[in-house]
Amino acid sequence: MPELKPTPRPQATKAVKGMPDILPGVSERWQALEQAIRQVAAGSGYREIRTALMERTELFERGVGDGTDIVSKEMFTFSKSADAESAKRLTLRPEGTAGVVRAFIEHGLSRQPKPLRLYYTGPMFRYERPQAGRQRQFHQAGFELFGVDSPSADAELVILAKNVLDALGVTPDLYTLHVNNVGDAATRERFSGIIREALAPHAETLCEDCQLRLQKNALRVLDCKHPNCAALHTRLALPEQLQTSLNGKPAAEQYEATLALLSALKIPFERNPRLVRGLDYYTRFVFEFTVSPSAATKLGAQSTFCGGGRYNNLVSALGGPETPAVGLAFGLERLLLLMPDGCESKFAQDTAFVASVQPENALKLAQALRKQTPGRSVLVALEPKTIGKWLDQANKQGAVSAYLQGQDEAEQGDWLLKNLTTGQQTTLPQTELFN
Repeated sequence: MPELKPTPRPQATKAVKGMPDILPGVSERWQALEQAIRQVAAGSGYREIRTALMERTELFERGVGDGTDIVSKEMFTFSKSADAESAKRLTLRPEGTAGVVRAFIEHGLSRQPKPLRLYYTGPMFRYERPQAGRQRQFHQAGFELFGVDSPSADAELVILAKNVLDALGVTPDLYTLHVNNVGDAATRERFSGIIREALAPHAETLCEDCQLRLQKNALRVLDCKHPNCAALHTRLALPEQLQTSLNGKPAAEQYEATLALLSALKIPFERNPRLVRGLDYYTRFVFEFTVSPSAATKLGAQSTFCGGGRYNNLVSALGGPETPAVGLAFGLERLLLLMPDGCESKFAQDTAFVASVQPENALKLAQALRKQTPGRSVLVALEPKTIGKWLDQANKQGAVSAYLQGQDEAEQGDWLLKNLTTGQQTTLPQTELFN
């Protein structure tokens, strides 16, 4: 009889590169982060919107801009048939604003009283090289304000960002707020011509990305980090020329009024004439929060963890009515790296452990404790053990207090309550706990 060989163990399937799992021990920090965002949103009258993970590709081509790095290089796009040209193309969302604006138009939110305040959280997808603070599946939280074109609206978005940072314990020494004015659509188009003319004699010295940007969105060359490009822009004084061209225009007046409000609220900022943001829909006021040099090691090369600005033309560009709007988005993986250790403890309820020789009593007490303090974590011992082993289990599971009922306590109708931090122990009547 031939010898039977053991069946080889199948190879374990691993997660897709750049799409990491969030495991217990880390998920608590995520919960604290999301809870802080929801609290800030509720405190400022922002209501949650949840949009689809997948949209028609044209939404991002029209909204974000087909000349942006996101659309030209980073999107996960699929077709319903092998013929990509004739098929309807679908894309996993690479950012949140375009989908919110699509929903704003499609569901008639434009007819609701203004200002309309919305916020969202959720996963986004971009095909890029995974590194610290940057993954192919990443998460954003964003705030969008529709229907008001005023310095107060612009300032409100910056205040929201600061309130989130304050709630998470991210101190001002860890970040810098950069601001700029990129002008109206007409100004941007005019100045794009100036940039093309100024850089035409130097086109061959530009990096490959800037050569493409020069054709599709010339203003974005100002944001290039390549040393040769940055030095050339500085030598030609292109960023400063943009600001000079805006002097005396309504966009400049509104921008200065916004900065005056930030100053009045003692929110420090730095003017950054190079700041243009990586999305085509921005107009007028734009801003970014970046890590300070002292905290640069936390995020590595990805220094920006929050950005936003005004996008007055996006709603109409996507088929809706003329609607001014301003918004921001946090990169949550990056923000998570800035959160101080133990931040999640501010949002967590303490954990109680309940064990009894009579399972019915343990389950009843656990339910009573949960009703007394909604959101509190109450763990029930599911196997009979000695009180000593139950205490060992409670400590290993991170409980702060333990409600224990051995045979003697069960017969007398009592519970032992032990503080696992101080060791203090008291005896409580069961009737008192259940009432």
